[in-house]
Amino acid sequence: LENNDARLYPHTRLAMKMMLLTFVRTTELIEARWSEFDIPNATWLIPAERMKMRKAHIVPLSPQVLEILEELRRLRPSWGSESVPDYVFPNQANPRKAMSNNTILKALERMGYKGKATGHGFRALAMSTIKEKLGYRHDVVDRQLAHAPKTKVDAAYDRAQYLDERVVMMQRWGDYVMGIQSDG
Repeated sequence: LENNDARLYPHTRLAMKMMLLTFVRTTELIEARWSEFDIPNATWLIPAERMKMRKAHIVPLSPQVLEILEELRRLRPSWGSESVPDYVFPNQANPRKAMSNNTILKALERMGYKGKATGHGFRALAMSTIKEKLGYRHDVVDRQLAHAPKTKVDAAYDRAQYLDERVVMMQRWGDYVMGIQSDG
């Protein structure tokens, strides 16, 4: 992402990087609004209506994600008196809309990953790597992915969010990803 030859629009590159670091679903990312972010507490609260399972989801933000958000604030266009939605990733052609769902897929294609990677694939990559390389339990990573409990009994009784563990895990994941970038 940092050394691509595809000459990606800065918002696209930052969206991909943020998706890799937060492993949210593509639509959850591209439809994000600034009002969902609590920068002082390093959290992102995705409202229930934007979540697949219709349940609000807390995403702990690593310092790496906070840096991305800071860069996005600097890149934020000034629309003057025009009333436009407060998208973190506005559509380049029409700021009244969010970034297109195909933007990340097309960027991966331009980078040479057509048929090899998708934005949604960042989720599987994160789960596998965090479990294998960072040693986290499945349940903790699964909650970060906002997956629903598998059985009716689990859904009725298991309301654990593992938020404290997830905060540490997301920091370690950010450090791991940036470590690979600096080593590569």
